[in-house]
Amino acid sequence: MASSYFSNIKYSDSLTLVGISICTAIICEAISYLLIYRTTSYKSLKSTIDKASKKLETMKTNNDPIPSILTKKSKTKKIDRVETSLKESTRDLSLFKFKSGFVVAVVLFMVFGFLNSLFEGKVVAKLPFTPFKIVQKMSHRGLPGDDMTDCSMAFLYFLCSISIRTNLQKFLGFSPPRGSAGAGLFPMPDPKTN
Repeated sequence: MASSYFSNIKYSDSLTLVGISICTAIICEAISYLLIYRTTSYKSLKSTIDKASKKLETMKTNNDPIPSILTKKSKTKKIDRVETSLKESTRDLSLFKFKSGFVVAVVLFMVFGFLNSLFEGKVVAKLPFTPFKIVQKMSHRGLPGDDMTDCSMAFLYFLCSISIRTNLQKFLGFSPPRGSAGAGLFPMPDPKTN
């Protein structure tokens, strides 16, 4: 009785997909917590990255009123050492997260296969715009007809998975440490040149 009522609701497929995305994100984060976040290795690596990024930020913004050539050279060497340490810790953290990533990928693959069979050829949402040609291949994937505002399960699930899991990680405090997102890839500008 309740399931037949729910299936008559206008956006039932969309709501079902969002609900499954939320459940999947919670399961994936629980797996990550069991395999990664609760371990002492992860906590020490995260602490090291946080300390190194704060130290690096302080070193780069700390300006001497009368910088000498010797202090500039020693400061540059110290900054290079801290950046190297930060890169190594970030690399170690990425390798450490790899095992959890594999398990999570298997879970996501299984859920996607289940949803694909459940919503095959079914319009799950209506987009308020016509997407770009590149996006249309995913947003209209497997749907009959030429109405490009029809949204497929794959597109909605992809959007939900990205946004829900990212926000859930931030809410639970499992988002990557500050300094790990591109340590050394995008050097900070020198404040003296600005």
